[in-house]
Amino acid sequence: MTSKRNIVIAGGGRVGFQTAKLLANRDHDVSIIEPDSTVVDAIADEWVATVIRGDATDPDILAQADLSEADAIAALTGDSGLNLAICMVAQELAPEVRTVTRIEDASGEAYLQFVDAVVFPEHAGARTAANEIIGSDVQTLADVTGSLDVMQIRVEEGAPAAGKTLSEVRFPAGTLVVSGDEGERIARPDTTLEPGKRYVVAVEPDVVDEVMNLLRG
Repeated sequence: MTSKRNIVIAGGGRVGFQTAKLLANRDHDVSIIEPDSTVVDAIADEWVATVIRGDATDPDILAQADLSEADAIAALTGDSGLNLAICMVAQELAPEVRTVTRIEDASGEAYLQFVDAVVFPEHAGARTAANEIIGSDVQTLADVTGSLDVMQIRVEEGAPAAGKTLSEVRFPAGTLVVSGDEGERIARPDTTLEPGKRYVVAVEPDVVDEVMNLLRG
């Protein structure tokens, strides 16, 4: 099963809130920092979560969000400069925290010298932001036919399916392994699930945990 992460999101607007809900639905602990009291009230009315009113560049506010215990902080306000500032303050306070910043356009590679990842949600949506916040071992690539998830999953060393062929692994009904390692070929019954390699897998929502346990342990 995917390990639960503690995530702080700065910015409770459309992108920040949608990303927070997506991560919470994946069973991660999420806190939102938002300076606008109207937005804070709206979030509190719709969703039971930790919502902190304040400026995310303020160390005292970040302390309220328990940044020292967080796995990642994502600055998802509509201001690229503010987002970068939030991430840089966060890195000073918690050097090990993963930093993700929202940018206004897709040409933001220069930001990567200051943060771990950049996202351009206007282009790809909250799912891309959620993937970058969590990291790359398991990434949901797209929603297909409603709730079906198509994910790229790295097989963990020691997981039940690691080192076995598809014909040897009893995946639950509602699972389809699409690609061989690194997506270079279509998976076949003799495809071996090699530890450390990535595979594209289509999964129905009610069997996600079981599939994750087989591939990730």
